[in-house]
Amino acid sequence: MPARVLKVHPADNVIVALRDLAAGEQIEFENETYQLPYAVAAKHKFVTEDRQPGESITMYGVLVGKATKPIRRGEPITTFNLKHDSDRYGLDKKQPYSWQPPDVSTWQGRSFMGYHRADGSVGTRNYWLVVPLVFCENRNVLILKDAFERELGYAQPETYREQVHELLSLYKAGEMETIRKIQPFVDESQNQTLHHAPAQKRPFKNIDGIKFLTHEMGCGGTRQDSNYLSSLLAGFINNPNVAGATILSLGCQHLQADMIVADIKRQNPKFDKPILVYEQQAGTEYQLMSQAVKETFLGLVEINKLERKPAPLSALTVGLKCGGSDGFSGISANPVLGHLSDVVGALGGKTVLAEFPELNGVEQELINRTADEAKAQKFIDLMGDYSAQAQAAGSGFDMNPSPGNIKDGLITDAIKSAGAAKKGGSAPVTDVLDYAEPAKQPGLNLLCTPGNDVEATTGMAGSGTNVILFTTGLGTPTGNPVCPVVKVSTNTKLKNRMPDVIDFDSGPIIDGEQSIEQNADALLEYIIQLASGNEITKAEQLGQDDFIPWKRGVSL
Repeated sequence: MPARVLKVHPADNVIVALRDLAAGEQIEFENETYQLPYAVAAKHKFVTEDRQPGESITMYGVLVGKATKPIRRGEPITTFNLKHDSDRYGLDKKQPYSWQPPDVSTWQGRSFMGYHRADGSVGTRNYWLVVPLVFCENRNVLILKDAFERELGYAQPETYREQVHELLSLYKAGEMETIRKIQPFVDESQNQTLHHAPAQKRPFKNIDGIKFLTHEMGCGGTRQDSNYLSSLLAGFINNPNVAGATILSLGCQHLQADMIVADIKRQNPKFDKPILVYEQQAGTEYQLMSQAVKETFLGLVEINKLERKPAPLSALTVGLKCGGSDGFSGISANPVLGHLSDVVGALGGKTVLAEFPELNGVEQELINRTADEAKAQKFIDLMGDYSAQAQAAGSGFDMNPSPGNIKDGLITDAIKSAGAAKKGGSAPVTDVLDYAEPAKQPGLNLLCTPGNDVEATTGMAGSGTNVILFTTGLGTPTGNPVCPVVKVSTNTKLKNRMPDVIDFDSGPIIDGEQSIEQNADALLEYIIQLASGNEITKAEQLGQDDFIPWKRGVSL
């Protein structure tokens, strides 16, 4: 039978309920008997010993909070009896760290079919990107989007327009009662066919899409905002999944075209992709758009000549993200990503762990794993500055957990963070990156981003990820314009409830059907097929192209 409870770390003084546990129930675990005075819902935790106010609660082997009221042995921890707390960290506490890489003999010699770029990077997709330098150009970007996607077969199906059309026809016929009694429309999410035009109906068989970004920046804010946006957009254009770009400029904005071109070349001296730049103030809107349409089309003709070729798994740059997390995230899907991260790093690939507010409480472990003291200090500085800025705004890292997180067992930010950090596995940290810095070092990279789902995935794509793995226990549709986002469920109930969103299920770990290593191996096999273009994610099918730049304000 599947286990009913779990202690994550030998030093923990809480036990996780893997199933709903009833009030009055006796739990036998590791030669101990626990009488539960209250019900403990699945994903929540109960204490293994009496706790008095001020005494520590430990989970994942680290401090995750302190009792605010007496908590009897067997009672669940809640927001009413526990408050966030975490250990102090610093270089002065740094401990030696050793690591035994996983056996990767099974994966050596394996490859995926990708798009090779002149700078040595390899794309899992072949996109043309259209970006505005300023919000004034958003309208023009959206007009180009409509024109290119409809004509070239990349547009989303007009499912909901068709539903409105049907209702309108009934309304015009005076059949209001029919509208009120009409049966629900058929849910096409159960249909496994692609939600976009099949590739054989597209004229450019080697182009996975034309992606269009819009944003609310580029002028009117601080110059710092424009500088960060420039670096971010440069990172998107440098991303291995992008083959060329069209840039629309008004002309007078803070973010000038020469700034982004300079950032592109600063990030990548070997850059040689085609870039088309158009300025609206140089003439009429019609002139701008017509020229952009023609020359972008010619650019598509050129990048369509590129074909997928074998690439080693060391060419993968995998983003590691969680969102809509639950009490199972840190014991199923996140450790799966952690094992996969260790494997990819051991093969010479890169992984990128983001969300600094969700590393709160595990800083010292990451410092210990960072051999280069200068990089460890950079991590300390980025964490410290970010935390201080949040506290100055009256919203510290401890306020990160959402109502959904708390409802499903993540009572404090330290509990959430300790589980979130499991995505980074146990490998040494090879580099520490500020937002929009490119990932260049093989192994595990720490990237400073908010926990906000889209700001984080936007930052990872800007740092060069060619695949993003995104674990979720509650469900979220988040995607990215240039990087496939694989949604990994922490529990099978979610996979069954939201099949139109979830790509891969780590629920079999909770059900005792697979080990973390087995599930991670299956996920890596899926990634190889995804990176080769044989699979597409649910977010890609839905056209979920989320893009939100971080303005470096307080965002948790």
